[in-house]
Amino acid sequence: MTASILVVDDEPAIQDILTWSLAAEGYRVATAGSGEEALTRVEEQDFDIILTDIVMPGLDGLEVLERSRVLNPRAAVIVMTAYAALETAIAALRRGACDYLEKPFSIEDLKERVQRLIQYRETLWKDRLVHRALQPRSSASQALVGESDAIRSVREQIALAARTLSNVLITGESGVGKELVARAVHSDSVRHAAPFIPVNCGAIPEALLESQLFGHVRGAFTTAVQANPGLFVAASHGTLFLDEIGELPLLLQVKLLRAIEDKCILPVGGTKPVPADVRIIASTNRDLGREVEAGRFREDLFYRLNVVHLTVPPLRDRRGDIPILVDHLVDRLNAKLGTRCLGVEREALWSLIGRPWKGNVRELENVLERAMVLGGSDLLSFRELSAETESTHRAPPQDLRGAVRRFERQHLMDVLATQSDKRKAARLLGISLASLYRKLRGEGDEAGSTFAK
Repeated sequence: MTASILVVDDEPAIQDILTWSLAAEGYRVATAGSGEEALTRVEEQDFDIILTDIVMPGLDGLEVLERSRVLNPRAAVIVMTAYAALETAIAALRRGACDYLEKPFSIEDLKERVQRLIQYRETLWKDRLVHRALQPRSSASQALVGESDAIRSVREQIALAARTLSNVLITGESGVGKELVARAVHSDSVRHAAPFIPVNCGAIPEALLESQLFGHVRGAFTTAVQANPGLFVAASHGTLFLDEIGELPLLLQVKLLRAIEDKCILPVGGTKPVPADVRIIASTNRDLGREVEAGRFREDLFYRLNVVHLTVPPLRDRRGDIPILVDHLVDRLNAKLGTRCLGVEREALWSLIGRPWKGNVRELENVLERAMVLGGSDLLSFRELSAETESTHRAPPQDLRGAVRRFERQHLMDVLATQSDKRKAARLLGISLASLYRKLRGEGDEAGSTFAK
C-alpha cells in the first residue's frame, strides 16, 4: 500500500517543492498551509507520515504534533524548522516526533528519512506476523483463543470430552464459539479422521429437516427423484453436530432419540433401518431444562444429549482475552480481505475491552471487519472503531443505574479521544488513575458510578 504524507508549511513555495519531490518517489501527498488546516485534514484522513514546520502563524508545529498524536497516534511525525535549537528538538521528540529536520535541508536527506520510517513500519508488520505465526498450537482446543481462567477451563473440559465417545451438549450465548468447541472435541477425539458434519436445526425448514438428517428413499415424496442417504450416514464413524438443537420440532426429537438409542436410522419412506455409528454433539443458546419443563423439549432426549455438558462463557466474562482475540481476528481477516492491518491502537483497544459485547466474539469480529474494510488503516483507531459503538448497542437501558453507567462510559471515551495522557485524563475527570483503569476494564460498575455521586 502506497504511503500517504501530509506536508504542513505556511510557505506555498516549500509546499510545492516538498510535494513534487515526495510525489516523484511514489508517495500520496497532501498539503496544509496552517496548523488548523492540518488538524482538519488529519481528522478527515489517516496519514502515514506528517511533515510539519514548527514556526507558523496560529497553531505551531509542536501543537500540530501533540494534537495529531491524539487524532491519529499511528502517524509518524517529522518536524522541521529554520530556527535550530536543541531545546526545540528535545521538546518535539518528547511529544512524540519520530525525527527532526533543520532548515535548510537537502531533499535527498528528507527522502532517506521518510524511506527509513516506511521501512521501519514494514519491519514492524513483518515481525508481528512472524511472532504470531510462531505461537504454538498444540491441539485443536488451542484454536480457542485466550488465556483467561474461563477459557482454560473450557480447554480442560474439551480434553476430557475428547477422551470419550459420549454425546456432548454445549451451551452458551449466540456468538461465543460453540461450533468451534464442537470441532475441537471432534478433532482431539479418536474419530478425528472421520467426517465432522454440522447442521443448524433452526435454519432448515421442518419439512426438509427430517430428510436432511435421516435421508429418504426414491419416490418417498413428489420431488424425491433419487435416494438421499442423509447427514447421519454422511457422518458415519464421525461426529454429527446439531447446532441450535432447541429448535428441533417435537416429532423429530422422537426420531432423533430412537436413532441415538438404536444406532440406526429409518429414511423417509423407507422400511429397512440403516446403521448409523455417529457421535452426537449438540449446542443451544436456550435453557433446555426450562424447555423440558415447558413441554417444548423431550426430557428423555435431553438426558441422552446431556451426558457431557460444556458451557462456553460470554466474552464479557473474559475481557482479559480481548487483546489476544483482536490480534487473532485481525490476522484471520487480513487473510480473508487481503489487507495488512497490524491491529488496533491502545486507546481503541481500551474501548473494545469496555464494551458489553452482547453478540460476543462474532460481534467483535464483525466490528473489526467493518472497520478494516472502511478504514483501511494499518492500525485501527478509536475513531474508526467508535463509530460502531452506538450501532451495535441495542435499546438503551431502562434502569437508572444502567443509564448512568452508559453515560459514564461514553464520557470516559470522549475525554480520552482528546487527551491521550491517562494521568491528565484522570485529573480532568476528578478520579484516580487506578479508578480510570478499572472503569476502562469495566470493573467496579456494580459499586455505583463516580459521576453519579
